[in-house]
Amino acid sequence: MRFGTAELLRDDDRANAWLLSVGGVAQSYVDLDDPTNLEFNYVRRLGDLVDFLPSGPLDALHVGGAGCSLPRYVAATRPGSRQLVFDADEPLIELVREQLDLRSVPKLRVRIEDGRVGVRSRRDASADLVVLDAFERATLASGLATVEFVTDVARVLRPSGALLANITDGTGLPFARRFLATLAEVFPYVLLLAEPGVLRGRRFGNLVLAASRTELPTTELARRAASSAYPARCVHGAELHKLRGKAEPMTDAEAVAAPSPPEDVLGLF
Repeated sequence: MRFGTAELLRDDDRANAWLLSVGGVAQSYVDLDDPTNLEFNYVRRLGDLVDFLPSGPLDALHVGGAGCSLPRYVAATRPGSRQLVFDADEPLIELVREQLDLRSVPKLRVRIEDGRVGVRSRRDASADLVVLDAFERATLASGLATVEFVTDVARVLRPSGALLANITDGTGLPFARRFLATLAEVFPYVLLLAEPGVLRGRRFGNLVLAASRTELPTTELARRAASSAYPARCVHGAELHKLRGKAEPMTDAEAVAAPSPPEDVLGLF
């Protein structure tokens, strides 16, 4: 594989569910019998956001694929959706095609291509949803958190469309704050979902963000996140502005490295 050795482990509690790891880092959990079973907490948050998008089939772009857990979820919950995944790791995608039945997902295509290049090739206002979930050795792929790239995503999205992103951060949330500033530079509505310990910067973990030109369903999302098995908080409006503080947007002109997790938590992401 491009970013390390891939390993598939069967879930002892589910006959047809698999954990996909690359280089010792958990990448995807895929339940072939029930694609709505989203085992990773951050993927469940992404699924919640998808659930509250306008009803009906979606035209979706995914930057980062691995086991394609979220595309499978969209295909199951939004029948008729057309989806395109950009992933640079061709051997990994071939493994997923052969071993995790990727070809059976309706109207899903995977293109072996860098995400920025892939998004640049799409027509204006052609997507309802763009998802950023592309990691290289547990670190967000470079160039996916800058104003220039987010502006291109906005170009591709329809007026009611949404950008969803999974990132990771630790003490003080320095990267998350700058990414919030980046999203706010392009989109008028932004929210963040995270477990309280991660949100307070007490431990390294995932944060899920959403951005749109139209108002996001913050009340419904907050209610669902708070009542989940692993409760999360929904931060938006004035509270989100306070969290961002004086952080500046990221641009292509500077080299801002996404944070890498401590070695003792690598298997969780």
